[in-house]
Amino acid sequence: MTTAVPASPRLEPRELTVHGHRVSYRTAGHGPVLVLMHGVTDSSDTWTPVTRFLSRHFTLVAPDLLGHGESAAPRGDYSLGAHASGVRDLLTALGHSRVTVVGHSLGGGIAMQFAYQFPERCERLVLVSSGGLGREVHLLLRAAALPGVDLVLPFLASSHVLRVGRGVGAALDRVRLRPGGDVAALARGFASLDTAGSRQAFLHTLRAVVEPTGQRVHAGDRLHLAAALPTLIVWGERDSIIPLRHGREAHAAMPGSRFEVFAGAGHMPHADDPERFAAVVTDFCRTTEPVQLGADHWKPLLRGPPGDGDGP
Repeated sequence: MTTAVPASPRLEPRELTVHGHRVSYRTAGHGPVLVLMHGVTDSSDTWTPVTRFLSRHFTLVAPDLLGHGESAAPRGDYSLGAHASGVRDLLTALGHSRVTVVGHSLGGGIAMQFAYQFPERCERLVLVSSGGLGREVHLLLRAAALPGVDLVLPFLASSHVLRVGRGVGAALDRVRLRPGGDVAALARGFASLDTAGSRQAFLHTLRAVVEPTGQRVHAGDRLHLAAALPTLIVWGERDSIIPLRHGREAHAAMPGSRFEVFAGAGHMPHADDPERFAAVVTDFCRTTEPVQLGADHWKPLLRGPPGDGDGP
């Protein structure tokens, strides 16, 4: 007799309405909750490679941030704080009170903001090639923050340009000049902006954190707060979107943090080596105690590290 092999767990797409807007999310697994937050122009689908590994031990909740994926793209606030509040509201609607927050790229900035705004909801913090830790960022993202780009985006997302792009990509591939994986992922992200709403949401989100000269948001003045929060930092050795140096410097500034570099990986280490990524996250959660902080936990720490203030 042959024993049937169960299908691999996958992120099941679901949606609900929060504050009158459609919020799409994906979920899988059972156990302590991991919230998985994607990067700009991306969606919850970015976590598909790690689902079958992480869902063995955790309940996964992967939202499409507003303006991304299948979620609504209303006019409104697309700042890090607004995205963090939106994730908090989704978790509240789903009945999840305390979670480990995992954020990739832009999602890393949102994860840090979530931990800062809602410490009572955050048990651990995992930053994956995170934004918000330094000025440098890829030229394409800086260029997208330039005035007038909104006039160009519809052309970049047109079906004709996508067909031409695929043809050019195939030609470059034949002569071994094809753009690297990180740039290709950015190009796919720009191509996904196929509605006026998604393009405007992208620009509002990007310009909240990036300007033509680099990242405009830097968490450096708050990283010392992570002493109270178990923190894991994961970075791809060959990340060409946000430099590895940002991860090293953040690790040095975050007391007690754990730092993992994925050899040969680019900006998406969770996709380049999903099995190792899941093993690292699982081990981190198993070897750290979930913290229970109060809503006002940061109050006595807000004047900065000892010796860093301007006076008594």
